[in-house]
Amino acid sequence: MANQTVFKPWMPDWAVKGVLIFCMLHSMVLLGLYTSNTTYSASFLDVEVEDLQYAMSLTYGTFLATILIESRLFKYFPTRNYFMAIYFLAAVSFIISAYTHDYVLFIILRMVEGVLMALPWIPLRLLLLSRFKSKNAIIIVFSLTYGTLLIASPFIMNIVVWLLENYDWKYMAYGSAFFQLICVALVLITFNGHRFHKKTPLYQVDWASYVLVHTAIICGAFVLIYGEKKYWFQSSQITLATAITAVSSGLFLVRQLLVKRPCFDLKVFHYANLRTGLVLFVLFYISRASLNICHTTMSKVWNWEPVRVANIQYLNALGDLIGIFIAAILLSKAVATRYIFILGFSLMAVYHLWFTFLFVPDVSLADIVLPYILQGVAVGILFVPLVLFTVSSVPAYLAPFSGTVGVTGRFWGSTIGFCVMQNAQVFLEQKHYSKFRETIIPERPEIQEQISRYTQKFQGKGFSLDEASTLAMQQITAGLKKQGVLLSNMEIFTAIGFGLIVLVVLLIFNRHLRQTFDIFKNRIWGS
Repeated sequence: MANQTVFKPWMPDWAVKGVLIFCMLHSMVLLGLYTSNTTYSASFLDVEVEDLQYAMSLTYGTFLATILIESRLFKYFPTRNYFMAIYFLAAVSFIISAYTHDYVLFIILRMVEGVLMALPWIPLRLLLLSRFKSKNAIIIVFSLTYGTLLIASPFIMNIVVWLLENYDWKYMAYGSAFFQLICVALVLITFNGHRFHKKTPLYQVDWASYVLVHTAIICGAFVLIYGEKKYWFQSSQITLATAITAVSSGLFLVRQLLVKRPCFDLKVFHYANLRTGLVLFVLFYISRASLNICHTTMSKVWNWEPVRVANIQYLNALGDLIGIFIAAILLSKAVATRYIFILGFSLMAVYHLWFTFLFVPDVSLADIVLPYILQGVAVGILFVPLVLFTVSSVPAYLAPFSGTVGVTGRFWGSTIGFCVMQNAQVFLEQKHYSKFRETIIPERPEIQEQISRYTQKFQGKGFSLDEASTLAMQQITAGLKKQGVLLSNMEIFTAIGFGLIVLVVLLIFNRHLRQTFDIFKNRIWGS
């Protein structure tokens, strides 16, 4: 490995590190661009919000499948050419998407972008790791890379919202393509023509396993995202997708057991630490998915402008930054990871239970600012320790596969989180709306008073009596729906909050979990 020769000798070390971190944002742009403003993106493509979520899941799922074979491609091509080709192709994909109104073509582009997102991610992290020589290099690099991605999200969203407010969809894609071309220029300036690894021929790449696992991911995500909308197994599409997921997953697992050089070594699951890390990742992402409920409430219930919702997310990013800094200090001080997880999940529980009391018809920013920042702090404290715990839970020769397990936990956790929140919201909102409708009896004095007040208001705006009466009933119905949404949100956040409290209690008192985290502490930091 010639890790000092892939960079031009005249480039200062700080500049190399800055370029590597900047180029890592390429993955955040590819993943989050179209989901930063789902309403506008959905209207442009004439699709539902679920379709945009599925497109994001396809991108992330393709990323997950591609990292299984990524190292073979990186070792085959010269480092500079490898990165330049990826960023150039990403720019081309954005330009094409600017003129794409067809959802099928959009989906294909999103899968291509998933491949382009996966190919540079691990190599860039390896290169960045090679630039740090301190004993805490892993903590520093992981905190920088994942911290940058967490904090970059609100910046990308604000840029997207600004472009959409002042220009249109095409300029959003143009801006993203321009970012990729900047990465091309930076790679050209920073890298020489040497290799980071010795060249490995492109043969015996396990394409069959790639196709099988990709198929399972695509169909599994389809079931989770569209299940509620298509009434689950009443739909032949959901039934077929479930069957394909089961068959392709089974064939993938059997193939890994039979082939001489599996692209994913199932031995990683022999280690209890890894299984624990996978479960914690899934639970973490499910609880984190509730933040979307907050943003939806801001837009649809509190009627905040998109620009305001985008700007508020800087506060959450501030919390991320604080949490990452706290986690880095605790890790460098060799604090047992169990205590870090207890702290992070406790703060996440406090955020959920606190926000339960804030789902009212109207709130000010001052009311939500502290719990909103607290959510970011909890995410920042948990993210990097979870990654390190999962990656470090197996022997060195299995480390690449444990990293894949971590990505698997993040992907399925976010997808399951969307599914859980979607189904819970639909079920609870319908239940509460039905109950509220039963209370609307025209003969009741308070209902008559409301109808009369709204009718007079609309008549004062120039509507006829019949039109004003119709609008008055619509106003009352809209108010009932809003109350149903708020009550549903309260119940969801309460359930998640108490679920997290149960998890914290298990982390504190469960003997097996205590031993698991003590093992991690001893193995990694030697204390």
